[in-house]
Amino acid sequence: MCGIVGYTGPGKAAPFVLDGLSRLEYRGYDSAGIALLLKDRLEIVRVVGRVAELRAKLGERGGGAHTAIGHTRWATHGRPSEANAHPHRSHDGRIALVHNGIVENHAALRKELEASGCRFASQTDTEVAANLVAALYEGDLQAAVERAIARIEGSFAFAVCAAGEPGLIVGARRGSPLAVGLGEGRGEFFLASDAMPIVERTRRVVYLDDDQVVALAPGRFELRAGGKPVEPRVQEIRWDVADVERGGFAHFMLKEIHEQPGALRTLAQRLVADPGGEGAFPSFHLPGLKVDDEYLRRVNRIVMVGQGTALHAAMVGRNMIERTARIPVQVEFGSDFRYRDPVLDPNVLVMAVSQSGETADTLGAIRHARQEGCKTVSIVNVEGSTLARESDGVVYMHVGPEIGVASTKAFTGQLAALYVFALRLGILRGKLDPEDARRRVHDLLQVPVRIEEALAHDARIREVALKYKDAANALYLGRGTGWPLALEGALKLKEVSYIHAEGYDAAEMKHGPIALIDEKMPVVILALSGRRYEKILSNIQEVKARGGRVIAIASHDDREIGKLVDDVLPVHDDRGIMNSAVCAVPLQLIAYHIAVARGCDVDKPRNLAKSVTVE
Repeated sequence: MCGIVGYTGPGKAAPFVLDGLSRLEYRGYDSAGIALLLKDRLEIVRVVGRVAELRAKLGERGGGAHTAIGHTRWATHGRPSEANAHPHRSHDGRIALVHNGIVENHAALRKELEASGCRFASQTDTEVAANLVAALYEGDLQAAVERAIARIEGSFAFAVCAAGEPGLIVGARRGSPLAVGLGEGRGEFFLASDAMPIVERTRRVVYLDDDQVVALAPGRFELRAGGKPVEPRVQEIRWDVADVERGGFAHFMLKEIHEQPGALRTLAQRLVADPGGEGAFPSFHLPGLKVDDEYLRRVNRIVMVGQGTALHAAMVGRNMIERTARIPVQVEFGSDFRYRDPVLDPNVLVMAVSQSGETADTLGAIRHARQEGCKTVSIVNVEGSTLARESDGVVYMHVGPEIGVASTKAFTGQLAALYVFALRLGILRGKLDPEDARRRVHDLLQVPVRIEEALAHDARIREVALKYKDAANALYLGRGTGWPLALEGALKLKEVSYIHAEGYDAAEMKHGPIALIDEKMPVVILALSGRRYEKILSNIQEVKARGGRVIAIASHDDREIGKLVDDVLPVHDDRGIMNSAVCAVPLQLIAYHIAVARGCDVDKPRNLAKSVTVE
């Protein structure tokens, strides 16, 4: 996902914008640029490459600017090039604009603008937006942007400056996130695609809703929708700048893997109000779950939607809810859900799982569900995100900012938040007695300790991982909740090491994937004790019979599996279904260590963005 940063106020704009863009590098990008408003002219500097190169190219030219907008681009329309990088200037030179999202009707608008004499210098839909604003500009930039977005189809977050309006930045959004930071007493304002660049200067943030337009100038903050004033809702950021620093770790991904015990302790402390004494049910602190208990008691089906890692968490969540609340649950890609005309009614609860709360496909699914009369609940990490605002209820994960593109602590946070929701549902529907409910809460509270034990094996996991760093392909297998873990482990390896990997339900191995197995194929198998254990052992023997090399993630007290496999990574598995969170740790570390050994950029993998805000 592209990044936007803007500043207006008495301070120097360029350093803030450049530093802010650096904080957004985790999103992934291929080019960067900045527009400086200098008296009555616009100075634009763009590069293909990193923000450091933009900083070097800009040099001292931006020293006198007190207003600037900047951008990191992840190519959608047009290849990565300086001509296609943002900011884009209108052909008359008056307007500079940066954009996240996609203008779907750009071809028709371009044709119309060209007919009126407009000339284009790039292949991008963003330059169309800049020229549309210029064509509608009559001395009032906020009004021009309002008229422009009324004609634009698609998703966008815009930041716009005009050469004739010193000190002014206009922002607008539909579908893509945009936040305004309110300066502390200096008459300054910050604009960004998320709070990451803002938090060092202020904790007071306003998140724009769809089709809102904001005008920012020193001492001026004006928010409108449809041309009418809107009262802003100011929110407080609850995390610190230190949370987005590496803190001595080589990479954010490694830091975030090691943050999981602390993150889950924080989550449990916030969500579990009282574990419950003898004979009493535990109680939960879920202030965002604004769906009444009576409705939750009569729900007859749950549909969970997500993408990528969030979808895998939802698949585990399905097992959690079905076991504890005895409600049928189906899991769907958000990207497909609204297009296939799903069968819904008001007694179907639709749940969304997302780290950022800005994933376009997941948002689309929730909006469709609400149109069909369904209540919606989201599992989200980012407070104030679009998904959180548009859902009827929300359970926050409280795991802190996640910078690494490959999700780690958000995955285990999603599992824990889903488990708390499942327990609350099971108690409400009379499917759990007090003793069972307290035991399950105790299981959750012990998970951070078990993850710490898994992290203590990091050196051993690295040793095993290095054996397979030159593999061209890998297979991950599991049964039950081990299946979504296999999918997640394969996804992590693909994301950060660029090794082709596939995750399968182990029962499907003989229905095709077994044809791939040879002496060069590493196979990671989730092999914890349980009712499927004997089936998993059969799968292992089938892999070994064909020369495959097996890495087993196995129970800490399994003394026999080491005789069957090449390598064993033990985990303590007494936490019931929350073993999924413990097993995630060696899967994450395998991917991390292989990627580092292969020289890959684990925090910013090629072609990937942290949050996919366009379809």
